[in-house]
Formats: sequence, C-alpha cells, structure tokens
Amino acid sequence: MQPGAGGGAIRVLNVAEKPSVAKAVAEILSRGSMQSRAGRSQYNRVFEFNYAINGRACRMLVTSVTGHLMELEFEDRFRRWHSCDPADLFHAPVRKSVPQDKQAIKQTLEEEARRCQWLVLWLDCDREGENIAYEVIDVCTGANSHLNIYRARFSALIAREIHESVQHLGRPNKLFADAVDARQEIDLRIGASFARFQTMLLKDAFVIDVTGDDRNLVLSYGPCQFPTLGFIVERFWEIQAHEPEEFWTINCTHTSDEGTASFGWIRGHLFDYPSALILYEMCVQEPMATVQNVRNQEKLKYPPYPLSTVELQKRASRYFRMSSERTMKVAEELYQAGFISYPRTETDNFSPNTDLHAIVREQVEHEVWGAYAHRLLSPEERLWRNPSNGGHDDKAHPPIHPTKFSRGENSWSPDHTRLYELVVRHFLACCSQPAVGAETTVEIDIAGEQFNASGRVVLAKNYLDVYRFDSWGGTLLPTYNIGQQFVPTTLTLDSGVTRPPPLLAEADLLSCMDKAGIGTDATMHDHIKKLLDRCYATKDENTRFSPTNLGEALVMGYDEMGYELWKPYLRSMMEADMKSVSIGTKSKSEVLQSCLQQMKACFLDARVNKAKLLDAMGTFFARSSRPINETQNPTEVVRPCAACRESEMVLKQRQTGGFMVGCRGYPQCRNVVWLPGSISEASVTNQVCPICTPGPVYKIQFKFRRRDIPPNFDADHLGCVGGCDDILKELMEISRFGSHSHTATPARGQTPNGVRQGAPRQDLHTNFRPAGQLNNENPSVMHSQGFRSTHTQNPNAGQVLCTSCGEPCINRIANTEANRGRKFYKCQDPGCGFFKWEDELDNATPRGRRGRGSSRQAPASASAGRRGGSQARGRRGRGRNADGGMFVSATGDPVSGCCFTCGDPSHFANACPNRR
Repeated sequence: MQPGAGGGAIRVLNVAEKPSVAKAVAEILSRGSMQSRAGRSQYNRVFEFNYAINGRACRMLVTSVTGHLMELEFEDRFRRWHSCDPADLFHAPVRKSVPQDKQAIKQTLEEEARRCQWLVLWLDCDREGENIAYEVIDVCTGANSHLNIYRARFSALIAREIHESVQHLGRPNKLFADAVDARQEIDLRIGASFARFQTMLLKDAFVIDVTGDDRNLVLSYGPCQFPTLGFIVERFWEIQAHEPEEFWTINCTHTSDEGTASFGWIRGHLFDYPSALILYEMCVQEPMATVQNVRNQEKLKYPPYPLSTVELQKRASRYFRMSSERTMKVAEELYQAGFISYPRTETDNFSPNTDLHAIVREQVEHEVWGAYAHRLLSPEERLWRNPSNGGHDDKAHPPIHPTKFSRGENSWSPDHTRLYELVVRHFLACCSQPAVGAETTVEIDIAGEQFNASGRVVLAKNYLDVYRFDSWGGTLLPTYNIGQQFVPTTLTLDSGVTRPPPLLAEADLLSCMDKAGIGTDATMHDHIKKLLDRCYATKDENTRFSPTNLGEALVMGYDEMGYELWKPYLRSMMEADMKSVSIGTKSKSEVLQSCLQQMKACFLDARVNKAKLLDAMGTFFARSSRPINETQNPTEVVRPCAACRESEMVLKQRQTGGFMVGCRGYPQCRNVVWLPGSISEASVTNQVCPICTPGPVYKIQFKFRRRDIPPNFDADHLGCVGGCDDILKELMEISRFGSHSHTATPARGQTPNGVRQGAPRQDLHTNFRPAGQLNNENPSVMHSQGFRSTHTQNPNAGQVLCTSCGEPCINRIANTEANRGRKFYKCQDPGCGFFKWEDELDNATPRGRRGRGSSRQAPASASAGRRGGSQARGRRGRGRNADGGMFVSATGDPVSGCCFTCGDPSHFANACPNRR
C-alpha cells in the first residue's frame, strides 16, 4: 500500500497483539516522544504521536489486545454438559463473541475507532495473528464502517523492520483467518463431544484418583492431543512387548607402538550360540589377521539449517532439558524485547535479500563469541558460507535469528541467557564452513571372517568452533598397509542381550509430531502440556515420557474398538485441509463439512462400542461403589429443571431397580419425579414433546410389566412426563396400585414398620389431585401419578385406613377369573383380616387422618381414594417411596437426618428458618 500524500492529517488506529508489542512499536515510530493515556482496560494503554506514512501526516494511536479478542463457543442451551446428546455438538449452533473479561478492550477499540479513518493491524504475521486481526476488524467496523483497513507485516521488533513495515502496508488475508476459524470449530466440536462422552461414561464408573478430586475430573479429548498421546503409548507398548534375546559377537583388538585399534565383526552378532562358537574356534585356531583394504577419505560435517520453531524446541530440550512450553515462553519474551526475530516460523532458509553480514556484525563485540564473528566476516579466514536451504518457507517470517546485541540483561533468567546464546551461536554456525575431517577404515580377515575398524581426525573445526553443542570425535588408528599381517592382541567371544528402544524424549516426540503434521509449530508445546496437565502422561528428569494408567486405558479402549483416533492420520489430513483453506484451494465450509462428518461417524461408532472402553478402563481401575443412579448416560437428560433453573432433570435407575427423574443439581436442588415400580424398562429418546414447556422435554420409552396393567393397554409406551400425556397418566395410575413391587422393603436402619431408628422425621407430603389435574405449570411434580414433591402439604388426605388397626391400607388388583381387574384394599398387617372392594367403599370406611383429632372423611373421587394406598405414613408424615423405603433425595437414597420442624433435609431444626 502506498497512501498518497496531501490532505489533512488523518487519525490512524494501530492495534498490536500484546501490550508490550504496542509499546515497542509506539516507541520505535515516535522515537520516544509519544504520549500515553489509559484505555478502558488497565493493561491496554493508548499511545499517541505524530508520524508520516509516505509523506502523509498522521496522528497515530497505538493500543493492543491480549491475544484472541473473541471466543468460539456453543449457544447457551448447549454449553452445559448434560444439556444435550454429545452427538448433537457436531451440528449445534456456535457463536464467536467477546467474553466478559475482554469487554473493556472492546470498548477501547470501539471508542477509538469512531474517531479514526484508518485501522492498521500489527498482529503477529501468521494464521493465528490474521484470525485475531479479523476479530479486531469486526469490533472496529461495528463502531465505524468507513474505516480503511491495512496490515503491517514484520518479523522483529527493531527500528529497521517497524519503519519498513509501516511504509509498505498491505491488506489482511481472509483466507488465513478462515483456516483458523475452521480449525477452531473442528477442535471445539470434536473435543467437546468426545470429552463429554468419555467423562460422563467413565468418571463415576471407576475410581480414577489422578488429581486428588476425582469428582471434578475431566477426561478431555483433543484431535491433536490424543495422537500425541498415541506416540507415547505406542512406544511404551513397544518397550513392553520387547523380549530380551541373547546374542554373541566376536571382537578383537590389536596394539602396536602407535596405539590400539578395536575391530568389530562384520556380521555384527549371531543369535545362535553353536554357530557363533564354531566361527570363533575357527578364528582361534587360525588367528593370523591379514589387512585386505585401507580407505582414507575426507569427510565433512555440515552446520545445521537455519533455526525454525520446532528445531528450536528440540534443541533446547536436548541441550538444556528445557520443556517445549518453557522454550516458547522464553523465546516470546526475547522477541517482545527485540532481541530475537519472531519465534513462530516454519521457515528454515534465509531470503537472498537478508543482510546476513549486518546481523553477524552486531555480535562482534561479544566477549565469548565475538572473536569468531570477527573471523567469520574476515575474507582472509575464508570461513563464510551462505546458509543452506532447509526447504521450508511459510512465506510469513524468516528463520529465528538474533536482532539485537546483548551481553545478558539484568532481568534475564538463566533460561533467557541460554536460549539467546543458542539462537546466536546457531545463526553464526549457519553462516560458516562445515567441519573437515580425515577418516580411515581398515578391513581385515581372520580365518575367513571379516572385521573392520574406523578412525577419524578433525582437520578443520570451522563451525564447530562456535557451535559448542555439536561434537565430532573419533579415534586415531595406527598405520596399516594392505597385505600386512598380525596376530590380534585379544580375540574374544562376547555375549549380549537385545535392549528395547528408550522412552520417547521430548525432542523425539516433537519430531514425531512434526513429521505427522500434528499441530502447528506454535501449538505443539500446548498439546504436550495438556497431556501432562490431564494426567495422561508423565515426564521424567531426562524429558522422557511415559503414559499414565489413565492415558494408556483411553488409548487401549479406542484401539480395541478398531478406531485409530489415537493415530496421527486423521489429524494430519485435517491440517492439510486447513492449509488448503489458507491458500484458497478449499473453502472453509467444505472442510468443515467433510471433517465433521467423518469424526461424527467415528463418535457414533465409539458410543455403540463403549463397552470396550469400559473394559480397557477396568484393566487399570477399580469399579466405583457409587450408586448406579450417579453413573448417567448423557442421553438420559429429560428436560431442564423448572425448580432451580440451573440444571437438568435426568432419568435415573435406583439400586432397587425402580426409576425416577431427578435434578442433577442434587443436593442443592431436590426436585424429583418418582416413577412407579411397575415400569420394567425406561430410556430417553431423541423425540421432543411439541407441547410441554419449558423445554426441550424429551419423551421416554416405557415398558410396563404386563401383569400390572389392564389388557387393553400396550406394555410399551412412548410417553411424556411434562404433563400432556393422558395415556401415560392412566397407565401410571393403574400400574401404581396394581404393582407387584409395592411390598415394603425396609431401608437401612429402619424397622419393619417403616420407622427409621434414631433418625429425625422427614416431611415429604403429597397433595393429591385427580388424574386429569396434572400441574403443567410446575411440570416437575406430577401429583396424580405418585410423583412426589418435597414441598407439598396434607400428608394423609385421601388414604383408606384399616378399621381394625387404623393404619393405611394397600391397594391391589384382583387376578381371579371372576374379579379380574377389580381393585380392592387390604391391611398391610398379614395378621389383620381387613378387606374391602374399592367399588364397595362407603362413608363408613375411614379415608385418611388429619393429624390429632382427625375426623373420618366422606368418599372422595375414585382416583383420590386410590392414591392413598401406599402414601405417607408414620408419625408426622414420614415419606416412603413405592418400594417402602424412606426417601428425601433426587437419587432416591435415604439420608441420615433432616429438620425436625419443617422436614427439609438440607438443615436441622436449630437452623430452621421457620423456627418460632
């Protein structure tokens, strides 16, 4: 871009990626004469100064963001873990917006953009930086649609590059931004779906105490993270599968006045001992050695290619034992301070236009490598050699090289000093001649067996003089001539054992990732760190990785399924697709569709074969003793909870086999819907009820026991618990009183008469209504179906009481030929003979008690009378579930105590808010 001269001064909003970069750019362009003021964010200041771009007077305003300004996320109704089937996340709506913690930065950009004519983007010159640039564009053009938008491209925070960049402005690259958008969406959808699937399937099923708090454990999945774990596990399995095997080899030495030469057997070794022994005895019987060949040749050891990001991480790990994460952090800080070029680059060759001599000249004054830099620039030394071309160029940044001289800053840590030294020495080595050596190889024959020995002498060290990290040693051989004979000083038959390969070191892991195309040069260290943070792998003091039981179990599970989700192929294909988007050969939508379609198919297959994942986990971890109802399949979400409005109601199966719909927010929320014991099977479907609200309310496929329902009803019924299903109401009403599972089963610590010993009472009363009066305004409480609410009143209304003992009766359906389907009441005490047909009930039959001084009731509606059969009983309304056990919670489990005043199990009487 060449803005024309003339006209009045224009206001230019300059936006950098970090506050430190904004300050450095402003200081360079203003030559230190800038003004500074606070922005809306205390960390992102605004710098102002006058400047001329191609002769055009400008009022420059420089501010910054802090990395990505926006976040990609699912819409609110899909963000909670139990809000939907994880498979839905492959097509659920997503949005990109500014999070709350960056609203102040957004306000600064909007306010400044309204008063400017130009927007110049100083984001890092890679795909990620281009994506951030378009986030800034979205915010700024939202406030001022008339902005003229430009892009500054630079690789080092030094005056020469910054001034050059602002005088040659370009335009942002939308294709780069689209490639990152595609990657972000793919990673979000794949990661969220598999992470939810794994976590909800495995966390509560096994005792996985890897973090100290297994209840908050997240078993994350990442399309780059898992292939990286796969490299570690695969090497670990290779080591485990290794079977040591003994071998034998023949070695000989010869000592003369010039020294000792060690000759190795050309066969290497044999695994068959008799064969090795026979050959050895032949050599012993005829030990005379004859020199058959002597080769002398010049050898060159070439300096390394210019430094790319991955190579920087590998060498820092190998030389200094620095982690890749630490390496990138230190390199970023050196770059922001202007000492090295941009540290995220795939390029390993210098442009012909780069003034390499000027970079070397800046290092001449250094007390350690300055003398070598001086020799390098001297024509007489003939040490200079243009750097080799590594064959990679990302078209954005040059290789990593020093940009400013330093003897070491006071603020530097030892890691900063070491990394700066590596960058400088590596650059000087790249510009140097290779090391020169003379290598001698001697071949001898003993009894028909061939042996050889090699020696080397370095004639000119050249780049090795400055690159102290490399060595090129060798032994000096005595002089031998062809045809010369001698008797070996020693001749031995030695044994050894094959050894497995070592665990992967960090440098080796980075090489595996780089070759397979897993991640980018700027993200590889993040994937490695996540494996350690998630406790999928560990790293020892030698930077070698081992999988944890958790990491190995997850890989083993997917491997047993036959899916190579832990292999690099899928991700490498995705990375290739992202590159295609960045160069325009594929569209973002095309890549999203193909990648997500492929991964959703893998996800659905994995869920069908989840038993193999469970089996793999069972190999390493003990099964959990938690109640079955806590181990929920994510597809069992029924509806949002109308009580707490923060969690979901889910279908659960109790330890007794019965079903319930309870809030996941228990114990904070105790909203629960009890389902009768006549249901033998229940599962949530993907069908949404079009009537019931708040939704979505998913329908449940019920299977009733045939003996508990009339013959004119189907045992299989697709029903809705939201209140709209009249058939379900009738089935639940009938089956509840005809259930064969209503025999009381005393809970732990409970006497046979249903009163728990030593436990406070629990007020779980139910205010019954006729079947047609289901409360759809509070859909979590279906009173007419025996669904219980912990906050209703009138405990004994509508019950049929035994005229002999005064206790509530139980209701049954006759199955005899003459009275099939006819309902009757009988006393719970087998020794009591009270019996009454329901259709013969009259006013003389007691219908419930109203506490002290209660009077007998007149007959209520039939449905109301039936509901009293197995409802609350005991002193002050102790609640009982359909199986006779005490209940207060959304899980259906008994609790140890509750408030004696109001019955709320969340507190005791001394803290009751209703206490008088």
